[in-house]
Amino acid sequence: MTEMSMIEHTKRNVPVTRITPSKPWTPLDFRELWSFRELLYFFIWRDVKVRYKQTVLGALWAILQPTFTMIIFSLFFGRLAKMPSDNIPYPLFCFAALVPWMFFANGVTLSANSLVSNSNLIKKVYFPRLAVPLAAVFAGLVDFILAFLLLLGMMAWYQVPVSTSTIIFAPVFVLLALIAAVGTGLWLSAMNALYRDIRYAVPFLVQIWLFATPIAYPSTLLSEPWRTVYGLNPMAGAVEGLRWAVLGTHAGNFNLVAISFLSTTILLIGGAVYFRYMERKFADVL
Repeated sequence: MTEMSMIEHTKRNVPVTRITPSKPWTPLDFRELWSFRELLYFFIWRDVKVRYKQTVLGALWAILQPTFTMIIFSLFFGRLAKMPSDNIPYPLFCFAALVPWMFFANGVTLSANSLVSNSNLIKKVYFPRLAVPLAAVFAGLVDFILAFLLLLGMMAWYQVPVSTSTIIFAPVFVLLALIAAVGTGLWLSAMNALYRDIRYAVPFLVQIWLFATPIAYPSTLLSEPWRTVYGLNPMAGAVEGLRWAVLGTHAGNFNLVAISFLSTTILLIGGAVYFRYMERKFADVL
């Protein structure tokens, strides 16, 4: 067999994989995402390192952000406005809500810009695009853990014991904040790929969402049925629930939490469907 014939024979026997755009309304392929789990882990680790690379304070930013926000809220809402805090020292009451909120806000902001930030990679290499916004959200768990440890330190300072009867429910509300961040991030990242002015709207959206969430004030200020309707805000249930689980504040409004879980589930499913629908266009528009 001549050399040319051997080359042609080899070409004919080389397996060919053709990558084509997914069809509209194609269900998410979680098996494919699982097969790329090592890549997802790499993205998460990369985002964690990039976040604090060449920074003076490094991981201290994870606790400085909620701490300074807590100080401002304590001054204006706690001391001047005399906002009730369910018999908990106001700084502690506020900080317990800021821990999940900062995790959610940073996750939404970073995931919204994740596709645009990784446009060169998306246009050249195939992998499940869902891994990019997911990594941006999951990377924030490091910040959450650091802020939560500071929360425990504050509880020791104020001599407020951990609510042993409800602390086991804390992971449930952390999961609720995580799902809310992923669902919102999927919507905004897909929209930002097409409409670049979304990145300017995200900080404004997060700011409005902050004051629409019971962080500086308790949800008990609202009477029924408006307090239950308030649960349509996914983070209302996450914030109130985690504060109740850790500090043992006013008995949790289970209707509010249930509505938050329902709205978060709808947000996640809608975001996943929309992301999957727009995924076939990412390589062309980025």
